[in-house]
Amino acid sequence: MKDIDDGFLKGRIKSLNYTVKGAFLLLKTEHSIILQSAISVIFVLAGFYFGISKIEWMFQILGIGLILTAESLNTAVEKLCDFIHPDYHKKIGFIKDIASGAMTFAVTSVLIILIIIYYSYLYEKFIS
Repeated sequence: MKDIDDGFLKGRIKSLNYTVKGAFLLLKTEHSIILQSAISVIFVLAGFYFGISKIEWMFQILGIGLILTAESLNTAVEKLCDFIHPDYHKKIGFIKDIASGAMTFAVTSVLIILIIIYYSYLYEKFIS
């Protein structure tokens, strides 16, 4: 008889394998993810340089995760649309524009968070 826990655990390990593979595929093939990851590293280094607080770290990491997640989902929608209808189609273009528009919300939110975090540090370092 098959142990339920054994099947569950094996299934979770397989799922983890797929998620890591997907992340590496994004980092290897998608220029927008590569760029956003590089910018994320710059902000992590800035966080260490300016000595941001634990709360600021939490918001910054949450923002980085939001951007990378939204861009990953946007990429998945675009790839799916291109697979379903490789030629230009007005409705497919509309769907892709909406998915891309979600990035506007994510980026705007994270930019506001980063301004709130770094404004005082930059002001203190360069203005005063």
